[in-house]
Parts: sequence; structure tokens; C-alpha cells
Amino acid sequence: MDLHKIFKIVALLLGLAGVVFWFLLISKGDDYVKMTGEGVSPMLYTGYIIMAIVVLMVLMFVVSGVLAGNVKKTLMSVGAFLAVVVISYVMASGSTEGLPLVDNEMVSESTSRWVGTGLIAFYILAVAAIGSMVFSGVKKVQTK
Repeated sequence: MDLHKIFKIVALLLGLAGVVFWFLLISKGDDYVKMTGEGVSPMLYTGYIIMAIVVLMVLMFVVSGVLAGNVKKTLMSVGAFLAVVVISYVMASGSTEGLPLVDNEMVSESTSRWVGTGLIAFYILAVAAIGSMVFSGVKKVQTK
């Protein structure tokens, strides 16, 4: 039996377990669950198991793909992504001025800087993706 079939069977079983736990949670009622929190743990554990399996599958397929393909191209892509993150971190501000309180505490400068880094990296990558789509479309029109 190949790995794909095994993953499909495991996904089906975990999906069924999630549905069963969901029905059990719903049958108890919203007020009861809000007051006691009973019945939430099985749902969380199912989610944790699914997340672990997904991360394991992604790592397996990525590593096997990298080893089977062009390692140099892959490392260049990872390096370009890391360069975008470093540039974003340098550009991000750690200012906490005007930010709302979280749990009655100020947001730290480090947290503010990392959130800014994520936003700037997203903007850079979005512009790069849109630019590559436009470039590809223009190139395709010119060749026809």
C-alpha cells in the first residue's frame, strides 16, 4: 500500500473522529460548554493530531522533492525569502505608540517589530507575485 493511500485513510479516520466529537459537543449545548469547557479537549487533541500529521507530511514531501530536484534552485529561493524577511525586519518599526492594550498590558517593542516585519514581508511578496503575473501576461501576449 503506498503512502498516499495510508494518508487518505488516516485523514478519513481523523475526519470521522472530528465529526463525532463535534456532535458530542453540540449535544451538550452552548451554555454548558461555555460554563464547564467539557467536551472541548477531544476536539483540541484531534486538531493537534491533524496538525502534526500535516506538518510531518509537508516536511516529508518537501525534503523528498528537494532531494529529487534541483537543490541549487531551492536554496536560492529559500535565500531570497530570507532576504525579504531580513529587509522587512530592518524596515519595521518597533514603535508601540498608539497601539491598544492587550490584556491590560502594553505590546512589547519586539512584538510590534515582528508584526511590522510580517506585514512588510507580505507587501513585498504580494507586489512581487502581482508583478510576475503581469510580466508573464505581457510576455505571453507579445509572443502570440
